[in-house]
Amino acid sequence: MGIFSSSRRTFLGAAAILTGATHAAVAGARVSGGDQAETQIGGQTVGQSENSPNIYQRLGVRTRINAKGTFTYLTGSLIFPEVAQAMEEAAQHYVYIEELQQKAGERIAQLLGVEAAMVTSGAAAAIMLGTSACLTGMDATKVSQLPNLTGLKSEVLIQKSHRNSFDHAIRNTGVRLVEVESHDDLENAFSEKTAMMYFLNAAQYKGRIMLDEWVAAGKKHGVPTFNDAAADVPPVEHLSEYTRRGFDLVAFSGGKGLRGPQCAGLMLGRKDLIDAALLNNNPHEDAIGRPCKVGKEEIAGMLAAVERYLQIDHDAEWRDWERRLDAMAAVLDSIPGVTTGRFVPDVANHVPHLYVRWDERKLGISREQCGKELQDGEPSIEVLVDQYPQGLALTPFMMKPEEDQIVVERIKTILTSAQVKSE
Repeated sequence: MGIFSSSRRTFLGAAAILTGATHAAVAGARVSGGDQAETQIGGQTVGQSENSPNIYQRLGVRTRINAKGTFTYLTGSLIFPEVAQAMEEAAQHYVYIEELQQKAGERIAQLLGVEAAMVTSGAAAAIMLGTSACLTGMDATKVSQLPNLTGLKSEVLIQKSHRNSFDHAIRNTGVRLVEVESHDDLENAFSEKTAMMYFLNAAQYKGRIMLDEWVAAGKKHGVPTFNDAAADVPPVEHLSEYTRRGFDLVAFSGGKGLRGPQCAGLMLGRKDLIDAALLNNNPHEDAIGRPCKVGKEEIAGMLAAVERYLQIDHDAEWRDWERRLDAMAAVLDSIPGVTTGRFVPDVANHVPHLYVRWDERKLGISREQCGKELQDGEPSIEVLVDQYPQGLALTPFMMKPEEDQIVVERIKTILTSAQVKSE
């Protein structure tokens, strides 16, 4: 049974584990009679009823129903209960971060069938650390020198169609990005300054140089290749596919499809480069990656996320997503003038989506306006408004089981109301 077939109690249980972890980390919690949890903080007893508002309500922060997918600004995903438990356990002890990174990396590499692995503070951190590793190797002097590239290689090759805001993480190291478009451009771009070749997996069908051709060019010239596959899980096979196809380094976000800690990620690949990336990372103080601190809790949580993700019946999970979309489509297709359909993005959030389309002039409401009403309503609902040409789109990928009906009824209400007003 997939994680989205779990009951609401499972999600509440995860929240309870996290609450317990916070209490224990602060002062050691004790529970008195009734449903009142009490904690000793600074000599004072602080109590909170189980029926009290959650942390977001107390702060005045709106929670959202996520019918959109794994977006960082929307806090990615909800962690597995096993991840919360691992983080709670890790919070109770002191360890050497380097030893934990080594042991966790070895375990993750073994699970995924890759040469080496490390937990990072996110996919963007993996991009920067991977670039750093290609620049410095295991030379501690070079590590402390970055981003001063005097005497070091200083260029990273990238297809023009693969430029994106996250390549800032490459530029943090001081290198210059050299854009190419054709195979001839790529061949002519190699020089003694070339440190790495960056490939954006989400753009693999947009450029003229395909994935395997990019890898082959890197092998030919002895230049490491890096694949930024941050949001490209599922399918689960991607976790080992890209290293198997020859990429020297591959990055994944931990807080998206893997449903691990939001501030964690994975970098997989060649052991010598992973070792060099670790040297450029926290806890080393004079290193460019010192701000990319990933704590013991996130390392333990990321390992637990990988272990849990590999146990999922992914086929059953996919069927559950399709079943939920069937039910939503049946409601929306009943609205006069409204049609629905299915699609699966080629890469990134590669899960079933439902698009909803209507004649905006006849109905008197655009998909942007519909999306805004969904956001502004209660509860606030996030859908895909302008990312795909098919129409307003949504996916059950990151929705809790009970949220499907809420989303579809709200869309029906908005469109039906607009239809009445336009008549």
